[in-house]
Amino acid sequence: MKSLHTLFALTFVSICQFSYAQFTDEINSNRPGKSMMAFAVGKKIIQTETGVTYVSEDHNTLNYQAKGFVGELAIRYGFLKEELEIIGEIQYQKDNLTSGSYEEGRSGLKQLTLGAKYLIYDPFKNYEDKPNLYSWKANHRFKWRQFIPAFSMYAGGNFNVGDNPFNYAPVGLEEPSFSPKVTAIAQNHFGSHWVLVTNLSYDKIGTDFASINYVVTLTRGFNAQWSGFIENQGYMGDYYSDGILRFGAAFLFDKNMQVDASIGKNIKDTPGILNAGIGFSWRFADQYEDVKIAKPGTETKTDKKMKKKGEKEAKKRKDAVE
Repeated sequence: MKSLHTLFALTFVSICQFSYAQFTDEINSNRPGKSMMAFAVGKKIIQTETGVTYVSEDHNTLNYQAKGFVGELAIRYGFLKEELEIIGEIQYQKDNLTSGSYEEGRSGLKQLTLGAKYLIYDPFKNYEDKPNLYSWKANHRFKWRQFIPAFSMYAGGNFNVGDNPFNYAPVGLEEPSFSPKVTAIAQNHFGSHWVLVTNLSYDKIGTDFASINYVVTLTRGFNAQWSGFIENQGYMGDYYSDGILRFGAAFLFDKNMQVDASIGKNIKDTPGILNAGIGFSWRFADQYEDVKIAKPGTETKTDKKMKKKGEKEAKKRKDAVE
């Protein structure tokens, strides 16, 4: 959610309190995991998610090693509606490949994608979890609703700019300049501390590089600042199939800034890949327009302003009569 993205504010309580709002008090970042969360950042919100990852690759069969770094940047923007966001992602890798006495420096854009995500279904929309004033047991009983996930769809495209030496394809097979990508996203909240995010993607559709990918991320919030995650990611394609186990943690500096760290290892040795990274997420929320709809029976700021205005007008009419 991110997925595993870290979540601090999208807990069961916060979602129930405001039925339609995507914007939350604290930043919701997809980092440090690789999954994409179901909820958007909020209308007119700009959020950047950056990171630097050390990558070590070792192929036992082809007898080569590659070590280097990957720089990542994702920009998310809440567009038109609370449920909609535009997402741009870029990865640039630079490493050094060695095989016996052969040595080669490699660099290039590993990923450049642009797309949009829309929240189709929110199980907590128009739902109020009313407390039972007479039964502690009723208030703490198991809630089946938590098994109903929020659901979003992502649609976008991959842009191939220049040579990409990191796609594991046979020499001479060129990647097209554009290819579509779609992702189905499900997000469950178990109690107030656990979040499960599942992504299923069909990537580079209609090309020789097409693959079906998945990411399953489980996040645990420990307190108001710390959270941890564990994640499984898989690729299934003609030229590359693999599984990766990843875990890490995130720390909330303030309501708009988060830092994170993670480490991951794949399950095979053709090639064997180890990566470790740190990241930073920053939300620019100055332009946010509050569109929250409170629970029935509670007053919003607008309600209070209108109430005060009405009381003043009533007082003026009373004074005029007297």
